[in-house]
Amino acid sequence: MDDAAWEDAVTIHIDVQTHPSENIPAQVDTVAYLIEDGESLYVAFDAKDPEPHKIRAFLRDRDSAWNDDFVGIVIDTYGDERRAFEFFANPLGVQMDLTNDDVNKREDDSWDAIWDSAGTIGVEGFIVEVEIPLSQLRFPQVDDKQTWGIDLLRFYPRERRYRLSNNELDRNRNCYLCQLQKVEGLEGVEPGRDLEIVPTLTGSQASTTEDPGMEPLQSGDTDAEVGVSVRWGISPDLTANLAINPDFSQVEADVAQLDANNQFALFYPEKRPFFLEGADYFSTPVRAVFTRTVADPAVGAKLTGKRGDNTFGVFVAEDDRTDLIFPGATGSDAESLDQGNTAFVGRYARSFGDHSTFGGLVTARYGDDYHNTVGGVDLNWRLSDQHRVQAQYLRSDTEYPLQIVEDYEQPSGTFTGYAAHLGYNYDSRNWFSYLRHNERSRGFRADSGFVPQVDVSQQMVGLGRTWHGRDDTWYSQLRLIGEWDIAHDDDGRLLERETEANFVISGPMQSHIRIGGSTRDTLYDDVLFHENKVRLFAQVQPRGGLMVGLHSRVGDQVDFDNTRLGDEVRIDPFVRWNIGRHLLLRYDGVFARLDRKDGARIFDAAVHDVRLTWQFSVRSFLRLTTQFQDIERNQDSYDEIVDSRSRNVGRQLLYSYKINPQTVFFLGYSDALIDDDNLSGLTTTDRTWFMKIGYAWTP
Repeated sequence: MDDAAWEDAVTIHIDVQTHPSENIPAQVDTVAYLIEDGESLYVAFDAKDPEPHKIRAFLRDRDSAWNDDFVGIVIDTYGDERRAFEFFANPLGVQMDLTNDDVNKREDDSWDAIWDSAGTIGVEGFIVEVEIPLSQLRFPQVDDKQTWGIDLLRFYPRERRYRLSNNELDRNRNCYLCQLQKVEGLEGVEPGRDLEIVPTLTGSQASTTEDPGMEPLQSGDTDAEVGVSVRWGISPDLTANLAINPDFSQVEADVAQLDANNQFALFYPEKRPFFLEGADYFSTPVRAVFTRTVADPAVGAKLTGKRGDNTFGVFVAEDDRTDLIFPGATGSDAESLDQGNTAFVGRYARSFGDHSTFGGLVTARYGDDYHNTVGGVDLNWRLSDQHRVQAQYLRSDTEYPLQIVEDYEQPSGTFTGYAAHLGYNYDSRNWFSYLRHNERSRGFRADSGFVPQVDVSQQMVGLGRTWHGRDDTWYSQLRLIGEWDIAHDDDGRLLERETEANFVISGPMQSHIRIGGSTRDTLYDDVLFHENKVRLFAQVQPRGGLMVGLHSRVGDQVDFDNTRLGDEVRIDPFVRWNIGRHLLLRYDGVFARLDRKDGARIFDAAVHDVRLTWQFSVRSFLRLTTQFQDIERNQDSYDEIVDSRSRNVGRQLLYSYKINPQTVFFLGYSDALIDDDNLSGLTTTDRTWFMKIGYAWTP
């Protein structure tokens, strides 16, 4: 902040604590300074701290410093109180950015802008400076001054996590952006025509075997591909994305999940940049768009924009593989077709009234002897600050290849179905309640989305009470929640009836504890089972760089492999340990045991996901990931022959260097090993070296 330009900056004090206390004076001094030069918005934060040795700041990859001290700015560029851009940085300059959809109450950190930040820690606190190019923002073109909603924030984590702002927040108003101060400025500025051209070079060399333990690994050819992606701000409110021969693969390994005694397909989040950008444009109450269904595309194109009260998005992809989920009332199957398809998604929404929208959605996938189309309308209607109604109706039209019809007992020829959602929410300072009706007919398919259950009609009601703490109370927040739901299939058979209660405590050392229990009747394989469960979630930060916690559940659990009721004990611990500024140990585990009611063991399972990251700087890191799954089964407890032991090991070593989200270099190695009753020990099944280079050129 030694530059003379800061002398003419607008000065704003971040002097209100909005959490855990409600609109009281902030306990530390923070001043923000804002200037602009017609091309960029510059913001500096002078964050005082009476105990600077307690500042929590660690070197991180971008979008991962949420537990640190950090400061930032929220900008509602259209001033319509519906959508905002958010930019944050920790005291070392680690960036975090996201979009805020206040209508649907969603924040999306998959959005990545190209901007600059820097931070320093001193004897009186820390200073952070950021430069946000206006070309990275969408805002209207006006003849006079821009009017934006602005929130300047500081998060101050100590014994509790304090939220400091320049705006007061009324907890009785169930909207955030509507409470931001409107700021005038940027007179005569024109939105930039943002153009980014990102050529990429990817290479890999894989060794695999079709018969582990019998045949050695066979080295494949080195695969090298050149691609290009283009991001073009056609107008201030219209952006196009094009990817030709792109590398759509994700670099980072998914978090390991236990693949045992699962009723429905496992969900893995999207991580590929092309699909992550603008993903919020395609979100609806029914998950009819899930871009990981686009498995191996050769080309993709996307168009998103906002004009006045209208928002819209379209994307098209040519996919070389067709992944399918075959949903049912009590379970789902999956298959991958060795054929390509063309995928299309179109979305439109129009704003009306007080932060309300109505819109439509269309998806389509076409291949050889295969098609799936989905279309429908949706509504998000905010009746008042406390009351909101959501609704959606979709119809699908589907035809599968004959082999799929026979192998998975799917309907032959063309068949149709529908999905419906109706929900009501009441949210006030101390009370909340909700009503839900979800219905998906037997013939409904959303092959461009993630809908693993159909043939179900579910009703749900929930009620809760919240007590907010103050600085002089031992707790930050207490919450009591009760929920009841019931579901039937299309023939009127009871699928589920459940009553659940939870008590949530947020308190010292940023602790978060959730204690709950449930009683449930559930149908599986034409048998109605009764389950009673107790659940616990606990998380605590005993010191700045260490967070530990666990999920656990104990009680009755259906054994889906053998259609009977068993006793389950499951504990999922996790650790996030910052060992100095540079080294992070991340551990996620699963320990599960399922017994028969007579006490005999069915299986023991353990999953370990260990990630050790050395962060050289805000731009580069080296990460070692090891994932291990071990399942031991008692063959006497199974109706069919199973392996008494199955083990899977996955390892990855990844080096990453990022100048910005698009200018990147990745170099990595991964392998996979398996062991079962037919093998003498862990045996390597594949080994891969890979590399990716991308450069963001902004002419």
